[in-house]
Amino acid sequence: MPFTATVGRRAARVITDEFIRHPGPKTGLIVGAHAAHPVLAAAVDALLPGDRLTVVVDQADRAAVETFLSDQGAWVVDRVKLVTSTADAAPADVVMLAEPVLADGEFTKHVTELRELTAAGGTLTLPVPLSKASEDLVDLAAEFGIGQDLVLRNRPPLRVHRFRFKTGTLELAEKIVPAHRPSSVPLTSKMNIDSNGIAAGAILLGLAGLAKTTRPKSKLWMLPAAAALPAAAFFRDPNRHTDDDPDTVVSSGDGKVLSVERITDDRFGGASGEAGSEWLRIAVFLSVLDVHVNRSPVAGRVVDVFREEGGFAPAMKAAAEHNVACYTVLETVHGRVAVAQRTGLIARRIVNRAQPGALLAKGERYGLIRFGSRTDVYLPADAADALVAPGERVVAGETVLARWR
Repeated sequence: MPFTATVGRRAARVITDEFIRHPGPKTGLIVGAHAAHPVLAAAVDALLPGDRLTVVVDQADRAAVETFLSDQGAWVVDRVKLVTSTADAAPADVVMLAEPVLADGEFTKHVTELRELTAAGGTLTLPVPLSKASEDLVDLAAEFGIGQDLVLRNRPPLRVHRFRFKTGTLELAEKIVPAHRPSSVPLTSKMNIDSNGIAAGAILLGLAGLAKTTRPKSKLWMLPAAAALPAAAFFRDPNRHTDDDPDTVVSSGDGKVLSVERITDDRFGGASGEAGSEWLRIAVFLSVLDVHVNRSPVAGRVVDVFREEGGFAPAMKAAAEHNVACYTVLETVHGRVAVAQRTGLIARRIVNRAQPGALLAKGERYGLIRFGSRTDVYLPADAADALVAPGERVVAGETVLARWR
């Protein structure tokens, strides 16, 4: 049998995320689900007026799926169509494979088959066990991948891949809601912690346990044990409310505004991709006490992500201009926008989860910088006006940095 693994509720939430975050009206296609499948349940819960969902089921499961849909009510039955073969399904905006690809060689087969059922600008989502990584998967992800998420709390742990074979529209980017990120682990209704924080805390507690075991009479274990909570707290990731005004640009990071200036930079292109454009750059310094999860300042399509080598000068100094940095370039309805994640004196690791081709909603989490650092937002100088000044405090995803003209 090609499918023997299970998909739990957490994995199902990731598999259906592109369908859930799409405001509609939209079409969806699920392949490989049965009546009790969490992917089917999650997609049905996400249905909005005007949406249509097609489900490819085995003939033997059809009656059970019909009963499940009937139990949801006539409103759902009217919007869900059942077919027993992909040949009977029409192309959809969001295509979801409900079960993990396990057999060698099956990954390319599924992508080839389901690609034809993915509408122009639409997405295809496939779950793959971590142990089943292959060269074909790597090649396809490099060419068409727009993102992937790791779901460890599943049996087996899965990596959920998302593909887009034709460019997504900027108009859709303006409407979608921020993606669900399994890397942001909820602690309370208002506070999450990035998975990096869980890893850091676990490592320190493990070191404390090892020190206590190997040197039971020493108090050395207290050092990593005491550092575990502050290290984990550094990666806190509070929920934020981003305004829905299409004419505003929000901060990418928490901290203090360092500078607001007009500069010329050839690396990103301008509103039409031309070189030598003038930019309005707003730089924000993040201290070690600030939240370090970065959010997209605008809605747009990722067109490039690149890193530049450099030093590790204090992030609040002018020399930080030449620090190690990662740049995310977005195409928006107002022109190109770039966000720089810069390291600082202490920060040595930048995490960027954006991939070219992905659509980011305004305020969406896309990465983080470990410890003190800086984020710079570059806007077309002739298209936006700054609304903040040096010295002001800003909050990622909430504080308005600028307004489009």
